Amino acid sequence: MNWASILVPLPVVLPLVAAGLTLVTSRSSGWQRSISVTALTTMLVAAFALLYLADTQGPQVVHTGGWAAPHGIALVVDRLSAVMLLTSIVVTGGVLLFSIGQGRSGDDETDGASPLPIFHPTLMVLVAGVATTFVSGDLFHIYVGFEMLLIASFVLLTLGGSTERVAAGVNYVFVNLLSSLFFLTAIALIYAATGTVTLAQLAGRLGDLPTGVQLTLQVLLLIGFAVKAAVFPLSGWLPDSYPTAPASVTAVFAGLLTKVGVYAIIRMQTLLFPDGRLDGMLMWAALLTMLVGILGAIAQDDIKRLLSFTLVSHIGYLIFGVAVGNQAALSGAIFYVVHHIVVQTTLFLVVGLVQWRSGTTSLEELGGLARTAPVVAVLFFVPAINLAGIPPFSGFLGKVGIFEGAVQHGRWIDYVLVAGTALTSLLTLYAVARVWSRAFWQRPVTELEGAAPTRPNTDDRGAGADAAPGTSLVRAGDPDGPVRGPQSPAHHADAATGPIALDPRRVAALKRMADRPVPRGMLLPTASLVAVGVALTFVAGPLFGITDRAAGDLLGRSTYIQAVFPGGVP
Repeated sequence: MNWASILVPLPVVLPLVAAGLTLVTSRSSGWQRSISVTALTTMLVAAFALLYLADTQGPQVVHTGGWAAPHGIALVVDRLSAVMLLTSIVVTGGVLLFSIGQGRSGDDETDGASPLPIFHPTLMVLVAGVATTFVSGDLFHIYVGFEMLLIASFVLLTLGGSTERVAAGVNYVFVNLLSSLFFLTAIALIYAATGTVTLAQLAGRLGDLPTGVQLTLQVLLLIGFAVKAAVFPLSGWLPDSYPTAPASVTAVFAGLLTKVGVYAIIRMQTLLFPDGRLDGMLMWAALLTMLVGILGAIAQDDIKRLLSFTLVSHIGYLIFGVAVGNQAALSGAIFYVVHHIVVQTTLFLVVGLVQWRSGTTSLEELGGLARTAPVVAVLFFVPAINLAGIPPFSGFLGKVGIFEGAVQHGRWIDYVLVAGTALTSLLTLYAVARVWSRAFWQRPVTELEGAAPTRPNTDDRGAGADAAPGTSLVRAGDPDGPVRGPQSPAHHADAATGPIALDPRRVAALKRMADRPVPRGMLLPTASLVAVGVALTFVAGPLFGITDRAAGDLLGRSTYIQAVFPGGVP
């Protein structure tokens, strides 16, 4: 039996079938959950099998409908595709179980809300879109995968229909439609110039075009993919879009959607345009993405927004590895993609636990979680130091791989990027340490609410004078750290002015939310992904072996081309 003919299309077909079934069974949340879990479990087994086959037997190719490429659609799973596919299914499964444990199918902000029947079908369409992008052997069907992602993402972003979520969803769709316009224009021009959109055939034909035409096509594709990947200066949309969504939605977005763009950039730069003409530009884009992203993170007082900026920042590491372009750097970049998908998804799920436990993700209103929720504190601490690249975790190992490739390359700009990466790692450590200090270590605002009043706030807006009767004021010099209320004209906080005014109504709301036990159904999936992130350190040797071979295939190109056209490229 030819297992490839069954396994290769399965990650695309099965979630679409599951989406239809969960839509039909929308009146039964139990059936929806069973169908979604069964689909992802089956896909997980198939992804492991595909990784084994791709690593031991070479790329697995299926020509849909029996039509051989370029006349038909080729589905190709090589080592890179298989690694990306497996990682995406693992984290999506964790997010799905988290949302099931939450009991509200993604709506984590309204107590007692009934399940949203559209969540499961939409998530399955999102999974199908991710898989379509990873296994497609032609540009047009990568575009189809992107559009599936866009449609599903808009629905998930606007779950609950709040004004803030709809506004964020509209912004997200507008930016990504512009990205799709660049991508579709590039596809049309490529087909006009070469007569094909099959990747393996384009690998030979694009090199025959005039240099100016090649450069134009490459820039158009790169703009389209860079928006998806949130590469600076095309990354401004992300921090305003992701934090508004429910925790489970934000987690899967943070882990996967930008990596789809990174995957497309890797495939384009290695298979279609291997001459490295734009590598210098990518190096500077990587450096700016790292630094601008992490500086934005440091400036945030909301954990969701802070993590969204760190997400942008660490995309710079991946682009750095792609821009260096040798085997060591590409291998390190692929390894780091796996690490970052797992760790970033995990951190957003932990933030969901924090929000459930405390009713807020604002650093101004959090505190004491290390004492009141020690399990949540541990679940945050481990992936946080992993994200910061503390040895011996996988974040450190991935960066070392990229550094090794940069040093082998040996240009002055490579060393500039190595220094920029090291600085970004230190600032990432500072950012997560700041979250730890304020959210987990300092005294909670609800305990300080009864503190004795001090002198009124003397800032130019008269916050202290305007505070409601009974509002407690806390010194900025409090040994447990300043506690700040909501940033409203009547309750402004500024450490330079001394005392802080707290809105008693907000404190009462936080007290009502405090001490809620976190459901095991939310804790266990999060803990499982934390364990997966730690396990990457222990399996780093075998995983680096796979990523090394994947990088070798990408640079050689012939393995991919011959798998699609065993009789020679027409």
